[in-house]
Parts: sequence; structure tokens; C-alpha cells
Amino acid sequence: MQMMSDTAVVPVRRATDGRVINAMSVDVEDYFQVGAFEKTIDRADWDGHDLRVERNTDRLLELFDARDVSATFFCLGWVAERCPQLLQRIVAQGHELASHGYDHKRVTSLTPESFRADLAKSKKILEDAAGVEIKGYRAPSFSIGATNLWALEVLAQEGYAYSSSVFPIQHDHYGMPDAPRQAFRPNGGSLVEIPMTTTELAGRRIACSGGGYFRLLPYGISKRLMQRVNEHDGASVMFYLHPWEIDTDQPRQANAPLLSKFRHYVNLRAMYDKLDQTLRDFHWDRVDRVFLDTGNDSLASAA
Repeated sequence: MQMMSDTAVVPVRRATDGRVINAMSVDVEDYFQVGAFEKTIDRADWDGHDLRVERNTDRLLELFDARDVSATFFCLGWVAERCPQLLQRIVAQGHELASHGYDHKRVTSLTPESFRADLAKSKKILEDAAGVEIKGYRAPSFSIGATNLWALEVLAQEGYAYSSSVFPIQHDHYGMPDAPRQAFRPNGGSLVEIPMTTTELAGRRIACSGGGYFRLLPYGISKRLMQRVNEHDGASVMFYLHPWEIDTDQPRQANAPLLSKFRHYVNLRAMYDKLDQTLRDFHWDRVDRVFLDTGNDSLASAA
């Protein structure tokens, strides 16, 4: 399976004031389920940890409601099993529910068969809990890239409308730096892949899609980078965050590697206010409405 070399162009949605509408998304997982701690915290011990994801996600729901923002929530099946009413609240408030897999296993650790089984298991759990069809998917730790592009074919075969799993940058844990920067159809199929947002400055790709990058950088820099995507690139931003990123009281993992602790804990105290500011400064909506309702036929195909 090959990726296209030319950037695909998606007709952007604009608000009544003419500004671009961006996509807000939340990866619904708890602090002990993150990739940074996958070698520190055993999956078999997850049920022994304080489950904080529900209260933190409710705080995000309250903030989104206050700012009149609709978002997409990519939820783990493991969380949905334990917090079905959370999923019902997400849907009741007008947000989109999508899949983040069952228990945050990287797709790079799965075979096509085990990936298909993971998709089916998590999809059924989410749909049974919330009573809505699941059409979107995000791979844990953005773990679809050059070595496992077969996963996009499996997603299409399983009936998903879109994926947001490729990060077109160089990173030590994920990334495909030569991937398209904007939404595209792999091999001209029905599935739309919506990469995490980057922009280019001085010949280098710079991530500007939320998460740890957003926490690390001063807000003024993140704001200018996202404005560049809207105004210079003429594209929508795919923004993401996690509920644990607004949880300053979460238990600390003393035995985790120093780099993992830095990535996970940097600027947690500033995240809520920075998120609130970006909700005010930009227009936001659900992933499906930003990237699918603009006319998929205009998306370029990957040949």
C-alpha cells in the first residue's frame, strides 16, 4: 500500500465571520493507560488504579458547553465498559463518539487479524453503551505509519468512514514524516485518513495539533502556528488532548523514565486555561462535520 506524495486539499468549512472551522478531539483514556507509561504500569494492574477519566472528561464537557463547542471523543473500549453513562452524556450533549481501540495497544504490536478483532470488540462496546454508530477511529499513540499501512485497508473493510491515526512528523515513538499533511483517501478507497496537523516553516514540519506540543509551547506560539494552518495553508486544524492533561492531582509515576515523565507532566497546570483560550480564539466543531460534511468526493486519492 502506498501513500500519495501530493498534499490533498479539503474544502474548508468557514464560520459566518469567514474564519476556518477546526476539529476538536479528545482521546478518552486515563493517566495510567498512556504510551509513556506502557513499560511502567502493567495492563493487568489497570483496575487497581484510581479511575479518574470520568470526572476529567466531565470537566471537558462542561468547558465545551460553556464555550458552545462540539467535539469528537475517541474512547477506549476499556473505559466504555466501566463508564457507559459517560459515553451517553457525550452523545446526549451533541458530541461525536469514535473509537480509540480497546485497551490502547499500539497497532504496530498487532497483526491484521488481531487488529480486526480489536476494532470489532471496541466498536461493539461503544455502540452498545451509547446507542450510536461508530464511524471514526484513532490509533493509540498514532501507531499507523509506513510499516503497517495495511491497517487503513482493514479499517475501510470494517466500515469506518475515517481514521485520524497518522502523524506526519519524525518522532521517536511514532510518525511518518513523508505522509500527506492534509486529509486523503488511501489508494482511492472510501476511508478518509485525517493526519494530525503540522505546518511547514523553513523547510521543516512543526506539529501544531495539541497534546504535549500544546502544553510545552507558550500559547502565543501555538496560536500563531494554528493561524498559519488556517490562513497560509488554507486548512483546518485537527486538535487533540486527553482528559488527564487537565488533571493536576493525578498520581505521579516515580519509576517512569525521565523523558516519559517530562512529556506527561510538563505544564499540566497551564493546560486548562490554555485550552479555554484556544476555544475562544478559534472556531471548533466535531471531526466528522469538519472533514466529512464538506464533500468527500473532493478529497485526493493516494495512488
